[in-house]
Order: sequence, then C-alpha cells, then structure tokens
Amino acid sequence: MKNKSSIIVFLLFGILVFGAFYPRVNFKERESMILHAVMNFLDQAHFTPKAIDDTFSKKVFKNYLKSIDGAKRFLTQEDVSQLKPYELQIDDQANARTFEFFDMSVDLLDAGVTKAQSHYENWIDKDFDFSKKETIEFDFDKKEFAKDDKGLSEYWRKAVKYEILSRIYELTDKQEKEEDVEKLTAKEIEIKAQEGAKKMYDNWFKSMTKLRRSDRFEAYLNAITHRYDPHSDYFNPKEKQDFDINMGGKLEGIGARLRTDGDYTKVVEIIPGGPAWKGKELEVNDLINKVTQKGEEALDISGMRIDDVVQNIRGKKGTTVILTVKKVNGEMVDVEITRDIVNIEETFAKSLILDIPDLMDNVGYIKLPKFYSSFERKDGNSCAEDVAEEIEKLKAAGVNGMILDLRFNGGGSLRDVVDMTGLFIEEGPIVQVKAREKNSYVYKDKDPKVRYDGPLVVMVNSYSASASEILAAALQDYNRAIIVGSSSTFGKGTVQRFFDLDDAIRGGTEFKPLGQVKMTMQKFYRVDGGSTQLKGVVPDIILPDTYAFMQTGEKEYDDPMEWTKIDPVQYDQDTYIVKDRATLRSKSESRINGDDNFQMILKNAKRLKEIRDFTNFPMDKDGFAALMEERENDADRFEKIMESDIPGFEVNNLKVDYDKIASDEATMEKNQDWIDGVKKDIYLKEVLHILQDMSKS
Repeated sequence: MKNKSSIIVFLLFGILVFGAFYPRVNFKERESMILHAVMNFLDQAHFTPKAIDDTFSKKVFKNYLKSIDGAKRFLTQEDVSQLKPYELQIDDQANARTFEFFDMSVDLLDAGVTKAQSHYENWIDKDFDFSKKETIEFDFDKKEFAKDDKGLSEYWRKAVKYEILSRIYELTDKQEKEEDVEKLTAKEIEIKAQEGAKKMYDNWFKSMTKLRRSDRFEAYLNAITHRYDPHSDYFNPKEKQDFDINMGGKLEGIGARLRTDGDYTKVVEIIPGGPAWKGKELEVNDLINKVTQKGEEALDISGMRIDDVVQNIRGKKGTTVILTVKKVNGEMVDVEITRDIVNIEETFAKSLILDIPDLMDNVGYIKLPKFYSSFERKDGNSCAEDVAEEIEKLKAAGVNGMILDLRFNGGGSLRDVVDMTGLFIEEGPIVQVKAREKNSYVYKDKDPKVRYDGPLVVMVNSYSASASEILAAALQDYNRAIIVGSSSTFGKGTVQRFFDLDDAIRGGTEFKPLGQVKMTMQKFYRVDGGSTQLKGVVPDIILPDTYAFMQTGEKEYDDPMEWTKIDPVQYDQDTYIVKDRATLRSKSESRINGDDNFQMILKNAKRLKEIRDFTNFPMDKDGFAALMEERENDADRFEKIMESDIPGFEVNNLKVDYDKIASDEATMEKNQDWIDGVKKDIYLKEVLHILQDMSKS
C-alpha cells in the first residue's frame, strides 16, 4: 500500500519514467507512450480502478466497436469474426502496450468505408419504387452487423432510399404549405431530392476518408477510459483547446460543449448566456446528426472528427446554423441557431417579485443559471455573494417566501455552493467529498449568520447537476427547504480533473504534446452519507415534465459509477423546519391531477416515450407521409403548453433594480423577455401554491 501511494504521488507530480531516448519518431511508439501514461493514471488515481482482465477486455471490445461503427454501416459479420479472437486479448495487449487488435480494426474499418462508398455509389443514381412496403430500423442496438458484403449493400440501398424519401416529403410538404416556393412536379421533386442526397453523401464520404489512424486511436483510448466511467476521457491537444473554449467566450458560435458519442456528436453542456441557451431548443444529450449553413445543403456529420464538427458549427456572429438533432425521445428535430458571442452576464443571479392575488403575494424569485465563481465576474463577485445580495434586496421588499430556481443549472464552483447553502442555515456541514482510499473531507459552512430564515422552495429538473444537486441535497437533509421538480436531478456525483500526459513522462520530447486525460478522482456525498451519483436528488414534490417516462441524466450512460453510501456526519439546524412534507406532497398531487396543463404535459410525455420506442420506419411514400403527418398533428396539440400568460400572474422587477435595467435598450429588452417567459411558467404557479401550503402549516 505504501509503495502504491508513492506511485500515485510520482504520477501526479510528473516523474513517471517511460524512456528518455527514441531513435526516430514512430506513431506506434507514440501510441504506446500515450497508452502507457493513460493506463497508469487510471490504475493509480481513478476513484474506482478496474481489474485488467477478460471482463475488462470484453467491455472495451464492445465499446470500441460501438464507437467506430455504431450504426453498422461499414463492418460485416465476416469482418467482426476476424476481430472476435481478440475479444479476450485486449487486456493482455493493453498491459503489453501492443496493438494487434487495434491494427486489424483500422485495416478492416478503412476497407469497410471503401466498400460502403462503393455500395452507396451503386445505389444513389437508381430509380426507387416508393410504393413498395418495407421498413428500415433506426435503433442500431436492435440491428445486427450485415452478414456479408451482399447484406451491407442491402443496408446502403435502404439508407439511400430513406434519405431520398425523407427529402421528397420535406420538399412536398414545404411546397404545399408555402406560397412563395417554386412549384415542382412529383418527378422534379424526386430528382431534386436525389441530387440533395447525393451531395450530402458525397461530402460525408469525403470526410470519412479523411479520418486518420490517430482518430481511431483516440476512439480506442476512450473505449478503455469509458470502461472506468463515462466522464473519464482522453483529449488530444486540439480537443482540450476546444473544451476550454466551450464554443463561446471570445469565439463566436452557438455556446455548446460537444463530444463524440459513437457515430454521433453529443451535446454535453449548454453554456448559459449563449445563443443555444437563449433559444431553449438545443438540450443536453441531443445527438447532432447534420449541420446546415442556412441556405445550403445539409452536411451529415455522423462519424466525423469532433474538431471538424466544431469548425462546421462555429461561425461569425449573426450567421445562422441549423442542427438536425436526435432528441432523447428519438425525434429528429431541426434546431435553428443564430450565432453570437456568449453573454456571460446572462449567467448571473437575478431576482423578481411574483404575485398571484388571492393565492400568494410578494414572493421572492431568484434565478441562478450556473454556479460561477469570482474569476468569471469583472467585479470579482461570486454567485454566492450575488445570491446573498439578491436575498437582501428581497428581504427589504418584505417577501413572504422565496424560490431558488436551479432548473438546467449544470453546476460549477464547489466553494460557492457551500457558501450559498450556508445562506439558508446556521453553520454546519454541507457536502462530503471522498477520494479513493481516503477518508471523506467535509466542506462546512462556517458562518453562523443566516441570510434568509423563511419558507424556501428549490426548483430543479433532470438537468440540474453537480453543485445544484449538492445544494438541493443539503437543504433537503437539513429539512430546510422543499425541493420541487423532475423525478430526479441529473445524478452526477463525481469530480473530474485534467492531467497532462507530458508531465507524466520523462523523455520522448519528439512525441509531445501527448494530450491530456480527464479522470474521475472523487465522489460527492450528502451529509446523510448517501451519494448524489446516479440517483441524483429525488424531489420532495415531483411535477410532470417532458421526460417523465424516460430515463435521463447519468442513468442514460453506459457504465456509470454506482451509487454508494458512507458514514453520515452530524448535522442540525434550527432556522426553519419544513413541516409535514407528506401533506404538502398530497396537496400538490391533487392540484396536478386536476390541472389541464399538467395533464397535457403528461400526455405529451407518454407520446414522446412512444416516439422513442418506435424505431422501425416505413419506406413507402404513403406510409412515411402518414407517419410524419400524424406526428406533426400530435405535436401541434401540445406545442401551446406554456405559450399563454397565466391569468392573474404578476411578475415585477424590484424597484432597486429599475435604474440598472433602464440603463440601455438591450438590457431592457432582455429583461422583458425574461419576465414574459416567467409569466407563462406553470411550474412557478404550482410552487406558489406550495409556498401557500407551507405558510399555512
């Protein structure tokens, strides 16, 4: 144990010796060096190290095949059978830093792309029978690899036909609904659809042939790191730069963080204050399938290198990009975003006064999009200090209760979430953080002062993560606030840290930079000892939402770290005690059952679950059109939820903020947009009911 601890120290301080002299630069030597460093970091410092054995090997084999050909477009069962003998040897090769399995996979995949392109070119100019009844499966987990080259050709026949069919429907639908569109005959529409499909696939195969061995190697490394947990990743130097830029800040873009997920590019974070955040259509876990510069043909980005994807999505302020994304429910949706510079001020805490006459008046509402820290503000304030300031302003206005809205808040500063939680309680522990093979460290609020001691509701949803979960969990454990929201929060109860592989290896200068590994080092635990990992925080009162019948958050990932429990710490507070949660929950459920809007949300959630489960699509023109029209009609029924102002709902700025808001036209416009959205928020109406019940109790 002592020797192992010393190795950890050596690793973290960058004195692992791999070898000082290399006669010439060779990509295999560089790959061996990177694999060596990554494996050592994972073994010595990851929170839950894995045994490098046959079980490990089988999982990496599966992960890797999914990452390089998840849609089963390139490899056949004959190809996979050539790789199969290595299924139980990857662990041995990883230990020996050899690449027999990887080398063969690269050769087979390169050959597979060439074969797939040949099959595509054989079908793209053919005349298809769009009256023939047949289907195509889009749940790739339900599909098998094509038996042989003949089966692969059949896959590409269906793929090409479906792409043309979907374009025929789009062109026909647009022609019927828009008057200023050029009127084409059915045959002309078919020709135009075929030309569009050909252009898209030609560009796509062009990008596929540009994939390098290094791109495949990164996929192989991440198949290994994801065996440990879904948040541990290898980043090449360019990817790390893109991660830091966040597609925002000084660059003009959409304000989203992306990563490769099999054939797709997944949205892993929406940057508060950015264009995507303002538009509210792009969401975490959306899978981007196509990118379209407005007015041009769509570009299929499936399987494309992440840096190429980023370059296609980024662009000048004021230009428009259209992302075709696959939603969590399985729907394919076009999201139009006008590029802009991320407005950091949009992330800052701000407050309003909410009133519904004869229900609950003069309620303070604080919106916090993220847990930012002092270095993110010009004046040096942190989110905890800003929330404290908003609390003081609301108290001065004599509010009868407060709402802290953490919906879609993906987390941030640990220090600030500890300080912010302390605003509502007396001094005491807030969260436990535990590293591997160490005792937990307890982060405490050391300030006995309580900024607000009245009734409090914290709003969360399935995208409230990390720091949001820490605050909600602590206030729930202390019985200080009622937590209201989705069936659970995101469930990310882990902490990651970046390690530069260059620092871990002496010598080999000609191979550097090697990149970095992002690795899970610690876990968060509540003061009651339970982890927020995987389970998240289950609200005291659950309100229906769009994804009520689907798993979201950490549970969606392959190989998430498990929920665990450690010893609780002593905690107590005598500021405000929530009384009779069961009665509060029962009253809310009765209102929800009798509320038409919430019942419509539930019906829509069931519809979206059905869409997700439906994966076998018709390929005849009539059947496809009937399915699309049915879905469009159903969507129209539900799109008006939360589009109308709530009767009697009064939303106002605090008087002390008037001068600041009126300082310029842009600020006034953004403020009015925010107020207009709040006036339509039926969840806030229900929270006001809950606060009324709390005040009565």
